[in-house]
Amino acid sequence: MRAFGYIPVRDPAEAVRVARQTPGAAFIAGGTDLLNLMRDGAQRHEHLVDIGRLDLASITDSASGLRVGGLARMRQVAEHRSVRESFPVLAEALEASASPQLRNVATIGGNLLQRTRCGYFRDAASACNKRVPGSGCPALEGWNRGHAVLGGSEHCIATHPSDLAVALLALDAVVHLLGPDGPRQVPVGGLHLRPGQAPHVDTVLRPAELITAIEVPRGSAAARSRYLKLRDRATFEFAVVSIAAVLELRGGRVRDVRLAFGGIATTPWRSPETEAVLRGAPLTVDGIERAGRALVRDAVPRSHNGFKVELVQRALVELLSGLGGLR
Repeated sequence: MRAFGYIPVRDPAEAVRVARQTPGAAFIAGGTDLLNLMRDGAQRHEHLVDIGRLDLASITDSASGLRVGGLARMRQVAEHRSVRESFPVLAEALEASASPQLRNVATIGGNLLQRTRCGYFRDAASACNKRVPGSGCPALEGWNRGHAVLGGSEHCIATHPSDLAVALLALDAVVHLLGPDGPRQVPVGGLHLRPGQAPHVDTVLRPAELITAIEVPRGSAAARSRYLKLRDRATFEFAVVSIAAVLELRGGRVRDVRLAFGGIATTPWRSPETEAVLRGAPLTVDGIERAGRALVRDAVPRSHNGFKVELVQRALVELLSGLGGLR
């Protein structure tokens, strides 16, 4: 990894201004992913704008919802009383992420912007359209056990690694950004981009834009929520399949349901068709199975990842059956 220079800043506006004026600069706070990317040769930056000490780490609970600063640490959010009581899916997703040591330093904003763990992307000696546009995607015909069955293209099938993003998607959260053109808001569901023709572009963030906060709206259903993560080992492992579920029942019928999926798609995945099968109907195992089939209707399995198609359907039955009191 080549040498780089740290640039300390005092406030978010200065951070944005410095990043805009410094070609090739990147923001760094916890640095748990960025430094690994630079070490592996997947990214190169001559300068890092150090935002770790900015006043963006508070957690505010109000009648309208939860506001989490972009620099709040993962452990800080997971252990917050309001998060655990009112948004359990969020606490569970965070606690299922990384290791305790990393959760102590990794930030919420950085977690949302972490890049894929695809081995071809992380190996600078391999071709990868996400790292070097136009160089090819070896995963299409190579080792693709961990790759996406939904949302891919002929240019990339890498999955997004964030558990947090999946939970926030099910909670209809909104990301607050600050950039050279001022503040703006983006729904979590619109933050990450499918690969399409440009797999090297992961998000809708503009140059020098900074995540300042995440806002989670309060709703009666959010307290009945869970996160299920299936992985190859119990800790410090990314999801093979994950599901965040928010469920509201009335008289045994599904009044509202929000489902988000990880490990199976190129972005945190929401399926309106899956939710539509369940909404308004009695919650039954048969109904959940039909919803699962709707989820994977357009799946494109490859040589090593086809098992995910059945696994995610089984996981959906397990999660919603438990959450809805069917088991």
